[in-house]
Amino acid sequence: MIELLDTTLRDGEQTAGVSFNASEKLTIAKLLLDDVCVDRIEVASARVSSGELDAFGRICSWAKKNGHLQQVEALGFVDNGVSIEWIANAGGRVINLLTKGSLRHVTAQLKKTPEEHIDDIRHNIKLAQARGLEVNIYLEDWSNGMINSPEYVYQMLDSLAAEPICRFMLPDTLGILTPDLTLKFCTDIVSRYPHLRFDFHAHNDYDMAVANVYSAVKAGIQGIHTTVNGLGERAGNAPLASVVGILNDHLRITNTLNEGRLTHICKIVESISGVRIPDNKPLVGDSVFTQCAGIHADGDNKDNLYCNELVPERFGRVRKYALGKTSGKANIAKNLEELGIHLTSEQVKLVTQRVIELGDKKENLSTEDLPFIIADVLKSSNVNHDAIRIVNYCLNLTLGLKPVATLRISIDGTEHEESSRGDGQYDAFMKALWKIYDKLGREHPTLADYNVSIPPGGKTDALVETVITWNWNGTTLRTRGLDVDQTEAAIKATMKMLNIISNTDIYTSNNQ
Repeated sequence: MIELLDTTLRDGEQTAGVSFNASEKLTIAKLLLDDVCVDRIEVASARVSSGELDAFGRICSWAKKNGHLQQVEALGFVDNGVSIEWIANAGGRVINLLTKGSLRHVTAQLKKTPEEHIDDIRHNIKLAQARGLEVNIYLEDWSNGMINSPEYVYQMLDSLAAEPICRFMLPDTLGILTPDLTLKFCTDIVSRYPHLRFDFHAHNDYDMAVANVYSAVKAGIQGIHTTVNGLGERAGNAPLASVVGILNDHLRITNTLNEGRLTHICKIVESISGVRIPDNKPLVGDSVFTQCAGIHADGDNKDNLYCNELVPERFGRVRKYALGKTSGKANIAKNLEELGIHLTSEQVKLVTQRVIELGDKKENLSTEDLPFIIADVLKSSNVNHDAIRIVNYCLNLTLGLKPVATLRISIDGTEHEESSRGDGQYDAFMKALWKIYDKLGREHPTLADYNVSIPPGGKTDALVETVITWNWNGTTLRTRGLDVDQTEAAIKATMKMLNIISNTDIYTSNNQ
């Protein structure tokens, strides 16, 4: 049984530009413990700020009421009990004491001898015990310690082995280890101190954090530290989802994690932190369960030839088949099946040719684009590209006042007009639009995600791409708008979405 500590709310918050408020920390803490079922969470650093104290206190209060208090930990320092008081007064019961794991850190940063540092640690352990706190020990810069001063590391462990320390935590603070070194150092430590409990804390500077976690577990380490989406200083920490993948599929080691809820928490943390999940991020990225090549879709049709153990349904996902110049008829067939559209073999061939042509022109295509492509190729009268179109709109932005949008649109040949205020120009536009839809008794989707990008090195007049994700009757739609103006690009993506919904319903019903 392996133990997982997630430190998104402590080490993960050290990501440049990331700061969680008290409510956000409490939300993430609840999800980690109740939803994803990690064993422990590290949620704060002592003495950082009044906001940190408030957040820690709220998490401890909730955890105590729900039987999780011993699973909530905070980083503290060897500071003659100041951190201990901070943690205890906020309701905490576990301190992760930050000590020095390399001789260089002791002599250069603390300006002390190893013996003096060990005495200070022992003193703080006694103070923690007196306040009823459980103590874990971080050996900061342990990896450098093992490389450059192993005799110091062993001196520390020999001197502290008999102390009431629950776990010794071994950080690769600067992310310098390789899987081979991790295996060697962790094996040496576990073999020499079989009666002690060790955690491994990886950083990802050389993109080897997950590989190093694999080696640490192989060596017999009992606890692993992670962060959601790999948040953390510099290149970040070992991502929770990736670690769960290797624990379950490669190491086959028992753990408490609910992998079906990983995607959910990763998306929540993405939204709160503002740090985007790369599309190709293992297990949770938007594209990782998407096949592009036609031969892959064909193989999946015949016997799941291009599928591995990472079945998307394990993580609350579904497999997709991308549309582009490498698409084959099998890709098209898979997408048509998703839309509920039925075509003859000859029609599928024609649509496939058009998709490949558009892919060659670097067009970004999605499943939702297929009804329009089909209408164009087959010259169908069922699909109207402009069933819903903008006649005119005016956006007003005035200093000190909320933006106002006035919108006139044509829906099936009839024009409608509304105005609304909003928190931004696009928000005002959407509120005016939904006023029209509400008056007409029409359902409309909800916005799930909004992503704006410009080309690298883009100037103020560069084209802006706005990609908006919508929830519609239990399905997810993604539409794209391109313009030199961000709001205009978002409006184009919105109108495309409205026509997709209208036309997909018509086309599907007429082809079943």
